[in-house]
Amino acid sequence: MPPALVHDWLNQIGGAEDVLAALVGMFPGAPVYTSIYWREKMPAGYRQWPIRVSFMDRLPGVHRHHQPYLPLYPLAFERFDLRGHDLILSNKSGFCHGVRKPPGAAHVCYCLTPTRYVWDFDAYAGREGLGRAARLLLRPLLAWLRGWDRAAAQRVDHFIAISTEVQRRIARFYRRDSVVIYPPVETARFARAPAEAGAGNYYLSLGRLIPYKRVDLAVRACTALRLPLLVGGDGRDRARLEAQAGPTVQFLGRVADNDLPALIAGCRAFIFPGLEDFGITPVQALAAGRPVVAFAGGGALDIVQDGVNGVLFDQPTAASLCAALERVERLRFDADALQASAGRFDRARFVDAMTDFLARNRG
Repeated sequence: MPPALVHDWLNQIGGAEDVLAALVGMFPGAPVYTSIYWREKMPAGYRQWPIRVSFMDRLPGVHRHHQPYLPLYPLAFERFDLRGHDLILSNKSGFCHGVRKPPGAAHVCYCLTPTRYVWDFDAYAGREGLGRAARLLLRPLLAWLRGWDRAAAQRVDHFIAISTEVQRRIARFYRRDSVVIYPPVETARFARAPAEAGAGNYYLSLGRLIPYKRVDLAVRACTALRLPLLVGGDGRDRARLEAQAGPTVQFLGRVADNDLPALIAGCRAFIFPGLEDFGITPVQALAAGRPVVAFAGGGALDIVQDGVNGVLFDQPTAASLCAALERVERLRFDADALQASAGRFDRARFVDAMTDFLARNRG
């Protein structure tokens, strides 16, 4: 029987869903167990997958606003019946590692991050604008969730981390060892992209426009230096970012997937200003032969070597990013070398590494 693939929720597209798609490709026909599934919002190809949802999928408004149902996720995943599977493969940033495996099965958790709003709540609450009263009310729940989360982690047989930063968090919060296998990136798709006319005339930022992505740093820095910046993506932070932007900053909204390779290939450099667990988009930029300007923290440290395939800035401030942009303007990068640096994150490397790990640890 194929393994059980377990995923937190299917109501938005991001890096976690790229990983899930790769796992489904490795195990065609494997059932995907998830808390909720917004069928109309997700790619049409998902409708060919055998997706099993929890009771939460029937709750009112859960597809659009799943955060208020936070206390129910542990129960939802613990109630899945996984009998008949000898391998459980969870793709986790929330609570899906809490499934209960049947006797004799092995549980391998591909950990995108220990649950961020459980273990780094103050930073999360600050970004989301939660008031003091809301924070006080949530404290008892957070204490319970931390206890549950750590206990659930002890039921996992093997952890795989997506970056050295996440590996450190697994050790700190769960007190568990892990190995690092980088997430899959379709590097060949971006390496083949022809640069548009006028290539190198703009900087580029891509992703959801939400506070923790720190797109505001890119907007403010490029406005201050009067550098052309294209911002691709949408989200609740867009109005605030537009209010901060000067005339050299242009907002593109959601960028069609087919348009991404040429857009990235045409930029002068890619700006990655947030503190992220990993980072698919900077790898895509390197694959297209474009340097990356990134905040020196989190998963970016696994991707960007300062002065080699990009520039790192040390402080999460517009001034620090300005200095990095001024520096990248003076540097020259070899496109072939940049593309070569993206190779270790290729999807084929991911599949090979996962196949080898599972063969050695399946049971």
